[in-house]
Amino acid sequence: MMLTDAQLYTRVANIINAENFDKSLRPVVQLFKDSAEKYSTIPEPEFIQASTGIKLEQIENITPGHTEKFLEEFEKFTKRQELERAILKAADMLEKGDYGPVEKLIKDAVQISLQKDMGTDYFADPKGRINKYFNAGGQVSTGWPQMDKLLYGGFSRGELNIFAGGSGSGKSLVMMNIALNWLQAGLSGVYISLELSEELTSLRTDAMLTSMSTRDIRKDIDTTELKVKMVGKKSGQYRVKGMPAQSNVNDIRSYLKEVQIQTGIKVDFVMVDYLDLVMPVSVKVNPNDQFIKDKYVSEELRNLAKELGILLVTASQLNRSAVEEIEFDHSHIAGGISKINTADNVFGIFTSRSMRERGKYQIQCMKSRSSTGVGQKIDLEYNIETMRITDEDPDGYAEQQAKYKPSPSPNDIMNSLKPQSTLKSSVPIIDQSTGEVLEATTKHIVADVGSAKLKNLLNSLKK
Repeated sequence: MMLTDAQLYTRVANIINAENFDKSLRPVVQLFKDSAEKYSTIPEPEFIQASTGIKLEQIENITPGHTEKFLEEFEKFTKRQELERAILKAADMLEKGDYGPVEKLIKDAVQISLQKDMGTDYFADPKGRINKYFNAGGQVSTGWPQMDKLLYGGFSRGELNIFAGGSGSGKSLVMMNIALNWLQAGLSGVYISLELSEELTSLRTDAMLTSMSTRDIRKDIDTTELKVKMVGKKSGQYRVKGMPAQSNVNDIRSYLKEVQIQTGIKVDFVMVDYLDLVMPVSVKVNPNDQFIKDKYVSEELRNLAKELGILLVTASQLNRSAVEEIEFDHSHIAGGISKINTADNVFGIFTSRSMRERGKYQIQCMKSRSSTGVGQKIDLEYNIETMRITDEDPDGYAEQQAKYKPSPSPNDIMNSLKPQSTLKSSVPIIDQSTGEVLEATTKHIVADVGSAKLKNLLNSLKK
């Protein structure tokens, strides 16, 4: 098939591997690859026979149906051969105790496929393309209007967001506050701590949620419990998980899957506290080689966010040179620029003891792929007692966004204009053991008395 139609070779070139074929055919496959690479052509049948001793014949009258069948079979063949070889190789790794790369090896083999997605036709549907970017799984408000404005709407699913700060700058507090904002917006998520205990992380969130200091919480645990449970009824579901330092992304992935299986929670966001304490899966590196370690960890975290379609936020340490600075740049990130290159958004946390006492936090945008906010700063309010970080929204961004609500549909208009009559009927509550009438309640019955004329008018709006 490939000898007859050279375009078929170009369509399978990214997955073709001589090792997948019988030994007698491997020289032919390699000849195809070499000829295509060096001369941008497929070798002639006579040249193949002279070079390898294998005689191939061209096929007459190839139809589109034959082409699609060939591509489907070739994809299955390649995936099967690669997976078989990966399993054999993995067995040797397991015997040597080298567990880390096994999952990636198998996953790479399973994910082998031909490139059938032709990408976005730029001119075909500009409106649909733009709406897809802004609405499909992205632009989730952070709960801080100033940050939303800087990011053109908020964080997006499938992206890696990093908050960088010095020791004691409040990296964890920032992440806990955003998590609480998302919970109160109805999202469900997981906070993974590789540093703080589950109990301390939860206690800090208690203070933020109840507007009580940890000192007051200790004095009145019953009130705290009542407030937390009341808010919990209106919020998304939340899990706080402590993991040991040096855990890897596979540990995080396994935990998330277990949470979804056992609890049924659909995880919308994951907070990882924090990136510098996570180890890579795909390679073995010296923990002291921060640049390489962070490069692989940040790539794996971002891949996890894309794979699960979640909002992912983590934190990183600033180095010593950033201690006295009031303006941050990439040179202040501990471990170098590798994690900056991978991240979609990076923010520097600037605060001091005096700022916290005055109730101030400042966040600087160091990198953003989705906006032009690099270098801009936002000032947030901080309650030193409850550790709650809020945004006073001096520019009124949240109010402006509320004005851009979608227009009501014809059905919505119709429901609001329908004449309604309410009939009341008394429904007694009877004690089943004695037959005594305990009380009478009022049951409301709504009757739809909408007119056909109004329906016709609104149906015309749809057209």
